[in-house]
Amino acid sequence: MVFLFIRASKCFCKSREAFSFPIVISSVSFYHSGFGSMKGVDSEVFSSHCTIGSDEESCIRRSVSVRENPNSSYISVVSTPEIEKNYVHRVYDAIAPHFSSTRFAKWPKVATFLSSLPSGSLVLDAGCGNGKYLGLNSDCFFIGCDISFPLIKICAGREHEVLVADAVNLPYRTGFGDAAISIAVLHHLSTDSRRRKAIEELVRVVKKGGLILITVWAVEQEDRSLLTKWTPLTEKYVEEWIGPGSPRGRVMSSATLESIPESEESGSREHIEHSKECSTEKIQETVHQNSHIDDELMDSKDENKIKNQQEFFVPWHLPYHRAEISGASACALANGLAKKDDKKGAVVYNRYYHVFSEGELERLVSGLDDAVVVDRFFDKSNWCIVLEKTS
Repeated sequence: MVFLFIRASKCFCKSREAFSFPIVISSVSFYHSGFGSMKGVDSEVFSSHCTIGSDEESCIRRSVSVRENPNSSYISVVSTPEIEKNYVHRVYDAIAPHFSSTRFAKWPKVATFLSSLPSGSLVLDAGCGNGKYLGLNSDCFFIGCDISFPLIKICAGREHEVLVADAVNLPYRTGFGDAAISIAVLHHLSTDSRRRKAIEELVRVVKKGGLILITVWAVEQEDRSLLTKWTPLTEKYVEEWIGPGSPRGRVMSSATLESIPESEESGSREHIEHSKECSTEKIQETVHQNSHIDDELMDSKDENKIKNQQEFFVPWHLPYHRAEISGASACALANGLAKKDDKKGAVVYNRYYHVFSEGELERLVSGLDDAVVVDRFFDKSNWCIVLEKTS
């Protein structure tokens, strides 16, 4: 079982006032401000070559085997596929400050769920991002974890109890928390088995009777024009994405998705084709009409393809003026994992998403013996379920 970890260092938490001391556990560093007992977190301490005062980069992303499991299928599930490393982990590491600056509004449904929990509840937020839900209910205790060190660093600066950990391999003992949330996380996992494993982990770490809220992006987007700005992938990843370079994007028409500005509607493809046809003055009106009909038929076929597609790259535009451009983004550009868009003055990253269809979340949990679905709803283009642990 592999955990990604960070060691305590002055580069992580420069303010002694923010966190009294770090506790190193299970190949992660837990930043603790003293709210209570830590006995529920796996307390196997390890040693490494990353020491106090080491460079920040050297404190990130080292893998340590902390528990042996001879089951090869288990190891396959918890081992991170390359597509997630390159198009989820490294992207969020690079865009963390900019991403965090856009993530401050709380979804009402999530806020309602957290506010309804009994006083004194311990809430585990798996994939906490910048920590916007941590501490939302002042009568509860919160622990957040995320795979991104820079996002956890932001949480730490806000005095939250946080650690770096993988959603498919949570570092808590069974039955540790009273409730758990996973907000907009599962759609970044690239296989059914990993998505199911993440749900199993959420169920495992809460007590009997504990509630779990899970939200994921839906393929049934309320704003259908958004789908034209995303790049469909050429294949569905079943076990693990393998291969050098970037996955190939499916070309939907003679104009690639990358060439369509975000501000334009999906109808821009007709305009492009129309412009090409009208480049000659001798074109007949009847030819134009027929070609326009052909374009409409092509767009209809493309729309059907999108409806049946669930694997996408979703762009994130990181403005040139952001301070982080000179660091991780320079490396990403050099490695071909990002590109420049001079018109928008931004470095463009692709984020991997598996968008969920109606009923897919329920199918993932249908075989669980220790949890049942107690609520399901569609909210802001997200499919959401609430589970209750039964044993």
